[in-house]
Amino acid sequence: MEIQIRKMTLSDLNSISDNLESDFDDFWNASIFKQVLINENSYYVVALLDNEIVGFAGYMLILDEADITNIVVRKDMRNKKIATKLLTNLIDSISDIEKIETITLEVNENNKCAIQLYKNFDFKEVGLRKNYYKNHQNALIMTKKIRNFETN
Repeated sequence: MEIQIRKMTLSDLNSISDNLESDFDDFWNASIFKQVLINENSYYVVALLDNEIVGFAGYMLILDEADITNIVVRKDMRNKKIATKLLTNLIDSISDIEKIETITLEVNENNKCAIQLYKNFDFKEVGLRKNYYKNHQNALIMTKKIRNFETN
């Protein structure tokens, strides 16, 4: 299984928008996602298998921090290391941006597989957002330091 990762385009969003909820879980709707995708401070990639989108991920830049907003794999393609490839791509991209010190993300406190993935990449739990998700479940806040800037 050869997964390719490439930058996401608006046409990619159009091709998956009809099945975002059914195949990729309940997250943002297509219109919110489109606004984020066209923002110059965002970076999004897709994971492709045989030219079919099986996952996507992205982040937003906020001052000296990158906030991973999504890592999503199609339900029938989970547990195949696709999220690992997506996260690796995001971290590599973020590491190339000199002003970024920290990567932050929120993850459902019940999503043990995702939490373990982030821990494998040295993300640390630093807080909790209560009732963060639509179903009123909590989100763990996790961060990864990628460089330290000395202040005088």
